[in-house]
Amino acid sequence: MTLVGKKFPNLNVDAMNDMGDTFKVNVLEEAVNNNKKVLLFWYPKDFTFVCPTELHAFQAAIGEFEKRNTILIGASCDTPEVHFAWLNTSKDNGGIEGVTYPILADTNRNLSSILGILDITKETYDEETGTVLLEGDNVTYRATYLIDENGLVQHESVNNMPLGRNVNEYLRLIDALAHNQKHGEVCPANWEEGKDAMSANRNGVASYLASH
Repeated sequence: MTLVGKKFPNLNVDAMNDMGDTFKVNVLEEAVNNNKKVLLFWYPKDFTFVCPTELHAFQAAIGEFEKRNTILIGASCDTPEVHFAWLNTSKDNGGIEGVTYPILADTNRNLSSILGILDITKETYDEETGTVLLEGDNVTYRATYLIDENGLVQHESVNNMPLGRNVNEYLRLIDALAHNQKHGEVCPANWEEGKDAMSANRNGVASYLASH
């Protein structure tokens, strides 16, 4: 079920930063209490192949997110200790040294379960042992959430494991959201900051289409 247009779950999750601090992060409160947007992106595992390229790409653009009043948060189901080890591994060795935004450690999978983004292909009940057996890695897909200053989810997307994200697209979405918030206009296909938007009525749409 989509969360778009709904409040992000109100849940505290362990997190780690580049200083080795373990603390709790509540994504909803980060948005509402700080009056900021939040871009939360999940990745499958630390110490893998595609994942570090994404974390470095988001880090390279962190100044652009900050200019847009947006908090950047990474997340996976690895432990804080594994996050810290990865944060202290150089880029040349597949690490994410230099990443400064917090990374959630959803080791109990409470938040990722609520979001429904875990790679579980099948669940079966073993009557002999009374346990539920899972098929799949039980790690998260590459899910991304854009949450506004009121804690409402404005965008969500989920990529399969091999498909890395385009960081610039999230900056574009944040620009579009900010434009809508400021001007009340809606943003057409391929809209970018500085281009014409559309009035949210029939005459406005007709005028835009006629001029393009």
